[in-house]
Amino acid sequence: MPKRSNYITKEGEQRLRDELRFLWKKERVEVTKRVSDAAKEGDRSENAEYIYSKKRLREIDRRIRYLTKRLESIQPVLQLPSNLNKIYFGAWVTIENHQGEQHCYRIVGTDEFDREQYYISIDAPMARALLGKSTGEEITLNLPTGTQYWDIQKIEYKQKQ
Repeated sequence: MPKRSNYITKEGEQRLRDELRFLWKKERVEVTKRVSDAAKEGDRSENAEYIYSKKRLREIDRRIRYLTKRLESIQPVLQLPSNLNKIYFGAWVTIENHQGEQHCYRIVGTDEFDREQYYISIDAPMARALLGKSTGEEITLNLPTGTQYWDIQKIEYKQKQ
């Protein structure tokens, strides 16, 4: 498995912490109670609620372990880069291809990737090609579907509305 970047935005770190708190303080407590209640009903081998709840408890515990370890290793990026005219972590970048098609992406940590919000991982080929570039420069992406060329139109360091 390729090495993942440990960078994360302040918002991304908070989401991970909120998820960990929710799993530990709320969901795990509720599922543990369901396991206990189902166990009191007798034969556990045929008790679907008991079997399902135990499985869910293992999933929760696995996610809690992952989040705990990940939060220990991540490095939140809390300040803007000194040169706001270049693309670095956290930037919103508007790019345009030669057909006039435009897209706006934010470069974020691997834990924050979200296609619907247009967040791309800093480890993604597109982000790697963009890093360090300025407005007006062109990037080339060699993809399995072919080569793509994109011009950098705009670089911003702010929250997307």
